[in-house]
Amino acid sequence: MPVTAVYPGTFDPITNGHAELIGRAARLFDRVIVAVAANPGKHPLFDHAERIGLAERVLADLPGVEVHGFDNLLVDYVHQCQAQVVVRGLRAVSDFEYEFQLASMNRQLAPEVETVFLTPSERNTFLSATLLREIATLGGDVSPFVHTEVVAALRQRLG
Repeated sequence: MPVTAVYPGTFDPITNGHAELIGRAARLFDRVIVAVAANPGKHPLFDHAERIGLAERVLADLPGVEVHGFDNLLVDYVHQCQAQVVVRGLRAVSDFEYEFQLASMNRQLAPEVETVFLTPSERNTFLSATLLREIATLGGDVSPFVHTEVVAALRQRLG
């Protein structure tokens, strides 16, 4: 039976750490849906359509990976996609408590959906989109941490 996984996030912007985890998930599951959350409450640098487009371009070469936007409850979206798994990344121990709480709530809402945690390689452990946005906003070089498409989009957005 083919297994579909959903990897949700804001992806503002998508980082090399995200791409690494998505690539690894693609080796584990038959189909991986990168679900870009609308999440306007976070006041993203890039609008929803831009974040979807960037993720599509960054992940274009990964077989079995699709990028879609969503703006509803994650477990409802997982059911809509007929997925069985939610993939979440854990960069550090500090992520664990929040991610554990989310996974536990999702299990209460949809006990048939499993959450799988993946950890990035050491070179991507410290990456966060929030930190990258701050560095880029202050004129720092983020090119080692994101795809060239993202570097170009940041330059265009921030000048």
